[in-house]
Amino acid sequence: MTGKPPFPPFTLETAKQKARMAENAWNSKDPDKVSLAYTEDSVWRNRSEFIYGRKEILEFLKRKWAKELDYKLIKEVWAFTDNRIAVRFQYEWHDGADQWFRAHGNENWEFSDNGLMRRREASINDIPIKLEDRKFTWGDGARPEDFPGLTELGL
Repeated sequence: MTGKPPFPPFTLETAKQKARMAENAWNSKDPDKVSLAYTEDSVWRNRSEFIYGRKEILEFLKRKWAKELDYKLIKEVWAFTDNRIAVRFQYEWHDGADQWFRAHGNENWEFSDNGLMRRREASINDIPIKLEDRKFTWGDGARPEDFPGLTELGL
């Protein structure tokens, strides 16, 4: 892959577009597809785990979605500048014992000139929730365009 538009420097519009594209990709739960948005030498911190390169990203994503069942994610741009975007996000998932969680997190992203992410710093906390407290209720795949975002959901 030679690049993934939109390219830096970002505007509010292109930062929002980049965040929605990332959200849609992660909601596909397709590790191969998602991993292609990152540079070959991308560096991640995800919670307390440090991940180096696309190969490790791919393995991480496979483990993640094997554990985090019925995963659904919403991202919202918090700030942006030049080649960086900060997002806040939440996602819902359940484990094999049907305990539901809502994960609350923040990510800082840095992009290469070709629009691939070269650095991702993620801080995430999981909060147990009851099945009836779920808010991310669309079917599989991308969040529908008319489904509310985090702010509209009061999150």
